[in-house]
Amino acid sequence: MADGFPSIEDLLQQSTAQSADPLFDTKKTEPKDTGKTEEELSPTEKLEHKMEKMEVGSKEQEAEQISAALGLPYINLVGFAISPDALRLIEEEKAMELKTLCFLYTGPELRIGSVNPQDDGIKQLAFELGERYKTHAVLYKITEDSFTHAVRLYNTLPKIREIVKGVQIKEEELVEYQKRMDNLEAIGTILKQASITDVLAIVVAAALKLGSSDIHIEAEEKGIAVRLRVDGILQDVAELEKDQWKKIINRIKLIAGLKLNVLDKPQDGRFTIYQKDKKIDVRTSTLPTAWGESVVMRILNPESIQLEFSQLGFRKPAFDRLMHEIEKPHGMILTTGPTGSGKTTTLYAILKHLNKPGVKIITLEDPVEYKLAGINQSQIDQSKDYTFAKGLRSILRQDPDIILVGEIRDLETAETAIQAALTGHLLLSTIHTNDAAGAIPRFSAMGVKPFLLAPALNAIMGQRLVRRVCEACKQEDKINEVTLVKIKELLDAIPESSGEPKPDTTNMKFFKGAGCDACHKTGYKGRVGIYEILVKNTEIEKIILSGEISEYQMREIASAQGMISMTQDGLLKALGGQTSIEEIQRVAGL
Repeated sequence: MADGFPSIEDLLQQSTAQSADPLFDTKKTEPKDTGKTEEELSPTEKLEHKMEKMEVGSKEQEAEQISAALGLPYINLVGFAISPDALRLIEEEKAMELKTLCFLYTGPELRIGSVNPQDDGIKQLAFELGERYKTHAVLYKITEDSFTHAVRLYNTLPKIREIVKGVQIKEEELVEYQKRMDNLEAIGTILKQASITDVLAIVVAAALKLGSSDIHIEAEEKGIAVRLRVDGILQDVAELEKDQWKKIINRIKLIAGLKLNVLDKPQDGRFTIYQKDKKIDVRTSTLPTAWGESVVMRILNPESIQLEFSQLGFRKPAFDRLMHEIEKPHGMILTTGPTGSGKTTTLYAILKHLNKPGVKIITLEDPVEYKLAGINQSQIDQSKDYTFAKGLRSILRQDPDIILVGEIRDLETAETAIQAALTGHLLLSTIHTNDAAGAIPRFSAMGVKPFLLAPALNAIMGQRLVRRVCEACKQEDKINEVTLVKIKELLDAIPESSGEPKPDTTNMKFFKGAGCDACHKTGYKGRVGIYEILVKNTEIEKIILSGEISEYQMREIASAQGMISMTQDGLLKALGGQTSIEEIQRVAGL
């Protein structure tokens, strides 16, 4: 047994025992059906027959090498006694369409042969069959010739009515599970009582009900940790038995298109949850760890990007300033912040606002997370040397009006992006810095020439996400005197030129959530952005051109020009009861 799969000899013994029907014995099959026995063939026909056998053998050898590279087992179905019970599991029409059939079914085990086992649709079919018949399904690589020989056996079977539609976690299953998920403890209880085949569906159902962005399943020394990231915070859901790990990880890898026998290297894949009115993509990443592997599944729910630009949490003065900048015909607008700070949502909301008739928008992303109607989206591929810099040069030949570049990481991408902004394009992108003021020194550190950056830049936005106080259990929060003094200083420092009304700091009230069933005892439900927007003006342009740039200088000048910081924006939202002081301290600091 290799990599946990039975040997071909074992399968032959099992299948021969199952199939006493000579019609299902493919040993009699030849490369070409001449209608003659070996003795009846002419010398020329014998030579042709021998050459055909050699060609078939060469194809089988090539298929075996391909399957080894894919990390999948291989089988030659010529000479294999195929089980009628197995063949019935996939309708002939579907088998012909996918070039895939079942060749062995024992109850606990199901073996599926496919010409293209690496195809996502085939993997989805295998997973669905495993789920439907409560069996362990394994995909094998077969050749076209092998499939052609085996598929003839359908002629001896009655037509199968049921057609397998592919892998999907059905909406009714999700709803049924979600009815029993009143809180995190209930989810944990359901998971511990579930069969292996139901674990993934239950975890996905829980993630969708809680509005989770990520599912974490991690092998640990004594168990399997299942956690969900809800409103940016990881919540422990359950700890499963350690002996279930291999079956769980194999199921995840199979559906996500990952190699089952690769345990010591990171892998990336994805799968789709099909529902009546939408499809939810799930991006899957595995990472080797001391006790097995860590799996993180990012849920790309299209509903999470349905927000209008005006609903993201911008206060009116900041919103008006940003709207003025994005409606300019050219220049560069950047967002900054760590992973998970909402940059993608903000950029997509801007694109939706700008996506109008007569405008061509092209994006270059790593990866394309959400599909946007009416926008040309391109995904970089480092393995094919399709990088941000090279992709951006190609985009410029596509006559776009607006360009989105997922991230500016290096000098080559930065210079190409700046050239695009200087030649009549509106360019949107992200750069990894702590705040808006740090972006310009970051460009300087990359080696960008100041005389190019200064005229290209329009605005830089720093952002974070903070949790909203749960409205169902909101109550007044008592803040200690030391913290109140800091809060008062920061609010009093908001510049008049910002356009924000001066807040009353004499009798401030703040709120927090007590914790209830509606918020799963966390005190928070949903998130809102906190922002700072640095808009380039004459003074900032002079500092950029001087080449003497520091974050401190930029912050001072931006504040004098009317920018309120992320912390100040967060405090205004806390004063309005949207979030808590605890959240502002956690995310932005005081």
